[in-house]
Amino acid sequence: MRETEVLAKTDNLRVRIMALEPREAADWHYHTQVTDDIFCLTGTILVRMQNPDEEVRLSPGQRCQIKVGRVHQLENLENDEATYLLVQGIGRYDFNAVSKK
Repeated sequence: MRETEVLAKTDNLRVRIMALEPREAADWHYHTQVTDDIFCLTGTILVRMQNPDEEVRLSPGQRCQIKVGRVHQLENLENDEATYLLVQGIGRYDFNAVSKK
């Protein structure tokens, strides 16, 4: 997963456009202070979450919110790049990788 454009970045808020390569899956992780709001721009993105286990499939124009502390992962289900708008806040950003359950 790579950042393609930063729209806003402060100590307590990040707004970025992110890209996932074809069939790429991000590491399982969580954040201790920020909520993730994910808005699919292109492609099909699968958002997996734990506790409780849940999967949300996003197409362009759809959104998913991941609350603080919830372990999650994103995967591009397409054979082309998928992009999404990622809004993270309000709080200090961190990325805490976890092993797959």
